Amino acid sequence: MTEQTAVNKVVDNPDTHRYEVFHGGELAGFTEYVERDDITDFIHTEIDDAFSGKGLGKVLAQQALDDVIARGRVIEAHCPFIRAYLEKHPEYDAHVLGKGIER
Repeated sequence: MTEQTAVNKVVDNPDTHRYEVFHGGELAGFTEYVERDDITDFIHTEIDDAFSGKGLGKVLAQQALDDVIARGRVIEAHCPFIRAYLEKHPEYDAHVLGKGIER
């Protein structure tokens, strides 16, 4: 386990419809989503200013997207942060509505 994974933890909080990232046990940020049919649509991402510069947005995006794929769902991104992350990581294209998935 790397130091980054020991300090950072991402969890899905389905009650609030968001993935939350914790740094050293403290809530550092989240990405909100809406689920409909088999689509998980990311709509908003925030990292608290107190935790900026630690790469938590990337950790959050990667782990949230990986979880969505593991659950067999399709990714949609109305959130500019998640959309930008997906643009930089074409390995997710096969699971993204409008890229690898057309409807």
